[in-house]
Amino acid sequence: MAIPRPRTGLGLRPQLSDEVATRIRELIMEGRVRPGEFLRLERLAAEFGISVTPVREALQSLRSEGFVQLEPRRGFIVAPLSKRDVTDLFWVQATIAAELTERAAARVTTDTVRELAAIQRSLEQAAAAGRPDLVEERNHDFHRKINQAAGSPKLAWSLASVGRYVPRGLYARLPDWPALAVHDHQRVLAELRRDAPAAAGARMRTHIMRAGELLVAHLERQGMWRPELDEVAD
Repeated sequence: MAIPRPRTGLGLRPQLSDEVATRIRELIMEGRVRPGEFLRLERLAAEFGISVTPVREALQSLRSEGFVQLEPRRGFIVAPLSKRDVTDLFWVQATIAAELTERAAARVTTDTVRELAAIQRSLEQAAAAGRPDLVEERNHDFHRKINQAAGSPKLAWSLASVGRYVPRGLYARLPDWPALAVHDHQRVLAELRRDAPAAAGARMRTHIMRAGELLVAHLERQGMWRPELDEVAD
C-alpha cells in the first residue's frame, strides 16, 4: 500500500485526528487502498509525519462510520465496499438534496437566484479554463447556497454528514465531471428562476445520481472491485 504524502503538513491542532480520518477516507474512496488491506498504525503515522495516537483515534472514528474494521490481535483493515454501497450513498444524498432544493425553490429570493447565477458563471469560466479544482469549489458554493436557502438546517446537516463519504477534491479528478456540473447546474438554475420547486428538486436528484455514476465508473477503472466478488457483495 503506497500512502501519498499530504500536499501540506498535518499541523498539531485539536482536530488532527479528524484530518487524518479525512485523508484515510480519501484513500479508500479513491481506490488507493482496497477492501481487506491492513492499515498499519506505525506506517500511517510515519507517512503523515505524526504520532500514532491521532492515527489510532482516526481509525476508531472510521470504524464507527463503517470504513474500516478491527481484527482482534491483527489491526485495522479496510471494510468491504461494493458498488451498491456507493450507489446507496448517492441515493441518500440525491434524496436529501432534492428535498432541500425543492424547499429552497419555494422560498428563494431574487437576490439568491442572482447570487447562484454569479456562482454558476464563475463555475463555467473555471471549466472553460481547464481548472477542475475551481469548478469543484464553485460547485460547493452553488450547492451550499441552495441548501442554506431551504431554511432547513438539520436536513442540510444530514446531507453534509452523508456527503463526507465523498472527499472534497475527488470530483475534480473525474474527467467528465466538470461538464456534468455545468450542464446540470444550468438546469437546476432554470427551474429555480421559473419558480418550479418540484422540477428543481427532480433536476437536483438527477444531478447527484449522475455524479455517483461517474464515481462508480472511476472506481471500476481503479480496479476497486473484482467482478465475481462485487457480484457476491451486491
